[in-house]
Amino acid sequence: MASHQPRKRFGQNFLHDPRVIDNIIRAIAPAPGEPLVEIGPGQGALTWALLEAAGELDVVELDRDLVAALRRLDKPGLRIHEADALRFDFTALRRDERPLRLVGNLPYNISTPLIFHLLDQASAIADMHFMLQKEVVDRMAAPPGDGTYGRLSVMVQYRCRVEPLFDIPPGAFRPAPKVVSTVVRLHPYREPPLRAADEDLFARIVSQAFGQRRKTLRNCLKSLVSAETIEAAGLAPHSRAETLSVADYVRLANAAKGE
Repeated sequence: MASHQPRKRFGQNFLHDPRVIDNIIRAIAPAPGEPLVEIGPGQGALTWALLEAAGELDVVELDRDLVAALRRLDKPGLRIHEADALRFDFTALRRDERPLRLVGNLPYNISTPLIFHLLDQASAIADMHFMLQKEVVDRMAAPPGDGTYGRLSVMVQYRCRVEPLFDIPPGAFRPAPKVVSTVVRLHPYREPPLRAADEDLFARIVSQAFGQRRKTLRNCLKSLVSAETIEAAGLAPHSRAETLSVADYVRLANAAKGE
């Protein structure tokens, strides 16, 4: 593809290092016929290797100039969707019962809301391989008590097994970002090891707990859960959000559901 000036409003940082690209493709290990979807193909650094390996590929791209360049190439098996990934229905790309495999160099400025959008469609997804800001991956994988443990950690770990793979230096991108990136593999659970009886209530409890993380559970959750229910779930009302595990939040949500 012809050179394209990265656009700041789209958070574009194009991958160009051949060794990094090869490492990512080997981590994904795409196979012929697999339902692969690339979010933000950019200038095609991963696109052509994915398309060659699988024989067909869906790509979701918002930048109309990049979409036009991809269409001019007229590659057999490449299906282009000009759309905002934050609003895109990825479940509509399933053509049989096989879940999708998602890949992407996600823009830093939308990575967290996009992850939440994809978690809502996790039942249609086999796995996800993303390049993200290292800080975001650290938050995803953080255990309770860690300084980076928060809402993102709990919600991602509730639905997925999180596997950080390797870091990517800024120089592998054009323009070079000011931060290190990390490739992460997310495996949505087919059968979740933990299940909240009311997932909306679970999400509200997690969000409210971390929204006021300096407060005790008794104080920050008082509009949703009583101190008696917190104790009934086996938790101390004076605990703080970052000390609770994913299992603790599920147990608390289930206790609140039964109030």
